[in-house]
Amino acid sequence: MLTNQEVAEALLEKFGDQVFDFEEPFGLLTLSTTREEILSLMEFLRDHKTYQVIFLTDLTGIHFPDVPGKEFMVVYHMHSFIHNFRIRIKVSLSEADLHIPTATGLFASANWMERETFDFFGILFDGHPNLIRILNIEEMDYFPMRKEYAMEDATREDKIDALFGR
Repeated sequence: MLTNQEVAEALLEKFGDQVFDFEEPFGLLTLSTTREEILSLMEFLRDHKTYQVIFLTDLTGIHFPDVPGKEFMVVYHMHSFIHNFRIRIKVSLSEADLHIPTATGLFASANWMERETFDFFGILFDGHPNLIRILNIEEMDYFPMRKEYAMEDATREDKIDALFGR
Protein backbone atom coordinates (compact mmCIF):
# COMPACT_ATOMS: atom_id res chain seq x y z
CA MET A 1 0.00 0.00 0.00
CA LEU A 2 1.43 3.34 -1.08
CA THR A 3 1.30 5.99 1.65
CA ASN A 4 1.42 9.78 1.56
CA GLN A 5 4.38 9.69 3.95
CA GLU A 6 6.38 7.38 1.68
CA VAL A 7 5.83 9.53 -1.42
CA ALA A 8 6.45 12.80 0.46
CA GLU A 9 9.76 11.48 1.81
CA ALA A 10 10.84 10.31 -1.65
CA LEU A 11 10.00 13.71 -3.15
CA LEU A 12 11.89 15.54 -0.40
CA GLU A 13 14.90 13.27 -0.92
CA LYS A 14 14.87 13.79 -4.70
CA PHE A 15 13.87 17.49 -4.93
CA GLY A 16 14.85 18.93 -1.53
CA ASP A 17 13.63 22.47 -0.92
CA GLN A 18 12.04 22.60 -4.39
CA VAL A 19 9.01 20.80 -2.88
CA PHE A 20 7.30 22.47 0.07
CA ASP A 21 3.98 23.26 1.81
CA PHE A 22 3.03 19.62 2.29
CA GLU A 23 -0.56 19.05 3.44
CA GLU A 24 -3.07 16.20 3.51
CA PRO A 25 -6.56 17.70 3.17
CA PHE A 26 -9.09 14.84 3.20
CA GLY A 27 -6.17 12.40 2.94
CA LEU A 28 -4.97 13.81 -0.41
CA LEU A 29 -1.21 14.42 -0.50
CA THR A 30 -0.82 18.05 -1.55
CA LEU A 31 2.41 19.95 -2.10
CA SER A 32 3.82 22.96 -3.90
CA THR A 33 6.78 23.24 -6.22
CA THR A 34 8.29 25.75 -8.63
CA ARG A 35 7.63 26.17 -12.34
CA GLU A 36 11.25 25.13 -12.93
CA GLU A 37 10.69 21.75 -11.24
CA ILE A 38 7.09 20.88 -12.15
CA LEU A 39 7.92 18.77 -15.19
CA SER A 40 10.76 16.93 -13.45
CA LEU A 41 8.52 16.18 -10.50
CA MET A 42 5.66 14.91 -12.69
CA GLU A 43 8.06 12.82 -14.75
CA PHE A 44 9.59 11.34 -11.58
CA LEU A 45 6.14 10.28 -10.32
CA ARG A 46 5.09 8.93 -13.72
CA ASP A 47 8.25 6.94 -14.42
CA HIS A 48 8.91 5.66 -10.86
CA LYS A 49 8.88 1.87 -11.04
CA THR A 50 6.88 1.55 -7.83
CA TYR A 51 4.62 4.61 -7.72
CA GLN A 52 3.43 4.61 -11.37
CA VAL A 53 1.45 7.85 -11.04
CA ILE A 54 0.67 7.69 -14.75
CA PHE A 55 -2.63 9.54 -15.10
CA LEU A 56 -3.01 13.32 -15.19
CA THR A 57 -6.55 13.61 -13.85
CA ASP A 58 -6.90 17.37 -13.92
CA LEU A 59 -5.03 20.59 -14.53
CA THR A 60 -6.54 23.99 -13.78
CA GLY A 61 -5.84 27.51 -12.62
CA ILE A 62 -6.86 29.60 -9.63
CA HIS A 63 -6.79 33.38 -9.22
CA PHE A 64 -5.82 34.92 -5.87
CA PRO A 65 -5.90 38.68 -6.58
CA ASP A 66 -5.09 39.58 -2.96
CA VAL A 67 -1.82 37.61 -2.74
CA PRO A 68 0.97 39.85 -4.12
CA GLY A 69 3.54 37.97 -6.19
CA LYS A 70 1.45 34.76 -6.17
CA GLU A 71 -1.74 35.95 -7.84
CA PHE A 72 -2.19 32.78 -9.91
CA MET A 73 -1.78 29.09 -9.25
CA VAL A 74 -1.70 26.10 -11.58
CA VAL A 75 -2.97 22.93 -9.89
CA TYR A 76 -2.25 19.41 -11.14
CA HIS A 77 -4.02 16.26 -9.93
CA MET A 78 -2.35 12.94 -10.70
CA HIS A 79 -3.42 9.35 -10.05
CA SER A 80 -1.80 5.93 -9.77
CA PHE A 81 -4.22 3.22 -10.89
CA ILE A 82 -1.96 0.50 -9.50
CA HIS A 83 -2.07 1.88 -5.93
CA ASN A 84 -5.29 3.95 -6.12
CA PHE A 85 -3.09 6.85 -4.98
CA ARG A 86 -3.78 10.52 -5.73
CA ILE A 87 -1.56 13.58 -5.43
CA ARG A 88 -2.13 17.33 -5.91
CA ILE A 89 0.74 19.56 -7.01
CA LYS A 90 0.50 23.36 -6.96
CA VAL A 91 2.66 26.00 -8.65
CA SER A 92 2.21 29.69 -7.80
CA LEU A 93 2.82 32.34 -10.44
CA SER A 94 3.10 36.11 -10.38
CA GLU A 95 0.64 38.12 -12.47
CA ALA A 96 3.66 39.85 -14.01
CA ASP A 97 5.07 36.51 -15.26
CA LEU A 98 2.27 34.07 -16.13
CA HIS A 99 4.49 31.48 -17.82
CA ILE A 100 4.82 27.78 -16.99
CA PRO A 101 6.16 24.93 -19.14
CA THR A 102 3.63 22.76 -20.93
CA ALA A 103 3.06 19.20 -19.70
CA THR A 104 1.94 17.99 -23.14
CA GLY A 105 5.27 16.21 -23.63
CA LEU A 106 4.52 14.06 -20.57
CA PHE A 107 0.75 13.70 -20.84
CA ALA A 108 -1.26 14.09 -24.05
CA SER A 109 -4.31 14.87 -21.89
CA ALA A 110 -2.63 18.10 -20.76
CA ASN A 111 -3.27 19.61 -24.20
CA TRP A 112 -6.92 20.54 -23.78
CA MET A 113 -6.66 21.18 -20.05
CA GLU A 114 -3.89 23.72 -20.63
CA ARG A 115 -5.89 25.35 -23.41
CA GLU A 116 -8.88 25.65 -21.08
CA THR A 117 -6.71 27.11 -18.30
CA PHE A 118 -5.27 29.63 -20.77
CA ASP A 119 -8.74 30.42 -22.08
CA PHE A 120 -10.22 31.18 -18.67
CA PHE A 121 -7.23 32.51 -16.68
CA GLY A 122 -4.69 33.73 -19.26
CA ILE A 123 -1.90 31.49 -17.96
CA LEU A 124 0.66 30.85 -20.72
CA PHE A 125 1.97 27.31 -21.17
CA ASP A 126 5.35 27.66 -22.86
CA GLY A 127 5.91 25.11 -25.62
CA HIS A 128 2.24 24.17 -25.98
CA PRO A 129 1.57 22.99 -29.56
CA ASN A 130 -1.65 25.02 -30.05
CA LEU A 131 -2.32 27.45 -27.20
CA ILE A 132 -5.52 29.09 -28.43
CA ARG A 133 -8.93 29.55 -26.85
CA ILE A 134 -10.92 26.36 -26.62
CA LEU A 135 -14.36 27.39 -25.28
CA ASN A 136 -14.56 31.18 -25.62
CA ILE A 137 -14.42 33.19 -28.83
CA GLU A 138 -11.02 34.32 -30.07
CA GLU A 139 -12.12 37.97 -30.01
CA MET A 140 -12.48 37.98 -26.20
CA ASP A 141 -10.01 40.42 -24.72
CA TYR A 142 -10.36 39.23 -21.12
CA PHE A 143 -10.22 36.01 -19.11
CA PRO A 144 -13.58 35.25 -17.47
CA MET A 145 -12.40 33.27 -14.43
CA ARG A 146 -10.17 36.05 -13.15
CA LYS A 147 -11.59 37.82 -10.13
CA GLU A 148 -11.41 41.25 -11.73
CA TYR A 149 -15.07 42.23 -11.74
CA ALA A 150 -17.75 42.53 -9.07
CA MET A 151 -20.04 39.50 -8.91
CA GLU A 152 -23.14 41.68 -8.79
CA ASP A 153 -24.19 45.16 -9.74
CA ALA A 154 -24.32 46.96 -6.37
CA THR A 155 -26.58 49.66 -7.81
CA ARG A 156 -29.49 47.31 -8.54
CA GLU A 157 -32.57 47.95 -6.47
CA ASP A 158 -34.86 45.25 -7.87
CA LYS A 159 -33.29 42.45 -5.83
CA ILE A 160 -34.55 41.62 -2.38
CA ASP A 161 -31.79 39.94 -0.40
CA ALA A 162 -34.29 37.80 1.54
CA LEU A 163 -35.21 36.03 -1.71
CA PHE A 164 -31.60 35.01 -2.22
CA GLY A 165 -31.00 33.58 1.24
CA ARG A 166 -29.13 36.61 2.54
